[in-house]
Formats: sequence, structure tokens, C-alpha cells
Amino acid sequence: MPILPGTPPVEVTLRRTARARRMSLRVSRLDGRVTLSMPPRAREDEAMAFIRAQEDWIRKALVNVVPSDSVGFGAEIPVEGRVLRLVPGKGRSLMIAGDELHVPGDAARAGVRVAAYLKHRARDRLAQASDMYAQRIGRRYRTLTLRDTRSRWGSCTADAGLMYSWRLIMAPPLVLDYVAAHEVAHLAEMNHSSRFWAVVADLMPDYARHRHWLKTEGHALHSYRFSA
Repeated sequence: MPILPGTPPVEVTLRRTARARRMSLRVSRLDGRVTLSMPPRAREDEAMAFIRAQEDWIRKALVNVVPSDSVGFGAEIPVEGRVLRLVPGKGRSLMIAGDELHVPGDAARAGVRVAAYLKHRARDRLAQASDMYAQRIGRRYRTLTLRDTRSRWGSCTADAGLMYSWRLIMAPPLVLDYVAAHEVAHLAEMNHSSRFWAVVADLMPDYARHRHWLKTEGHALHSYRFSA
């Protein structure tokens, strides 16, 4: 693994791929991993020269890396756009009270329990939004699944399967609704043509500001770590 010298030194992962026609760099905003994609026949000395030439860009990108926050008692997390502080709870179920999320049970498992709570809440909200938008355009979806995806917030398959990131439940409610409207619109237009965006606009006329929120703020939702 090549090392870009400096303060601090930066490790760069080289990834050869037949799809690469030229060298390109990516810095993960989640963990700061630097990856150089390169054509199969490119030489490593060429790769290092490219990395050195892009050093300023790499170091500026690393400044924007979101630190990982471990979720436990005392931590604050967003739930449907509201920032809640995790505190010990009584009984068996998690409960929101004011600006607190009460989490019963062992402190060591607080993060795991919160993640399960968020996933359950996300499924209910996303199913509700998807049902509403699908009914409005006269289409049906076949399945709805949740994943912890980092590259996309949702997707729609050719056989009408909807997939969403469960972390959308941490975003403001209208942002979650926008992603549901976006994916349901694919049931009518399996593309990103002007016709597709017309369907989205019909479902949510002010979708642009919610889409902008995801682009500028969404990456922070991936910074919360719910288990060791």
C-alpha cells in the first residue's frame, strides 16, 4: 500500500479495475480511506506520481471526514430530525420523552438496542410514505427492504423492489419523504429523465431542498456507530 509522505502520512489503497480508463482518487467522508482507481496496466510509479500531484486535494478532502461517534448513554443522536440524548430507561421498551430517548437494559448494549429501535421506526415510516406515493401514481411495489448502505439512500429494482437506508429515520421527516417519493417515481419511470423528475415534482413540488439537504448534510448520518 503506497504511503504519501507528510504530516500526517497518508495510506493510499490502489484498486485496479478494467472499467477505469484513467486514474481517479476517492476519499471516503466516513473513515478517511483514500483509494486510487487505476487501469489494469498502469504502473505503480505512475500512480505515485499522480498521488503526489493531487496531495493538496487529498489533504483538503481529509479535513471534511466525519468523525465516528459511538452511540451510548449520554450521546446525542438525531431521530426524525430531532436531537435526542440517550439516557437509561425503565421497563422493556425504548421511549422518547421530551429531548431524551430512554433506553432500558445493559449500558453495553444501548447502541444495539437503539439501532433496532431506529430500524423498526424506519420501516414503519418508509412503508407509510411508499404506500402513499405509490397509491398517488397508481403503481404497486413488490417488496420493501432496509439496509445500511453508504453509496445510496434508496433504490428501485426492475421488478418493483424498493430498498432504503434505515438511517433515513434520523433525517428530517420531509427528507425521508423525498427519498420515498424518488424511489416510488421509478415505478413509473425507471430512469432519471425529465419525465422521471416530473413525477417526483408532482409527488413533492419542493423536493429540491430536501435533495440538497441529503447532499450537504446526509453524510453525517453515517458517522454514528451503534455497536463496537
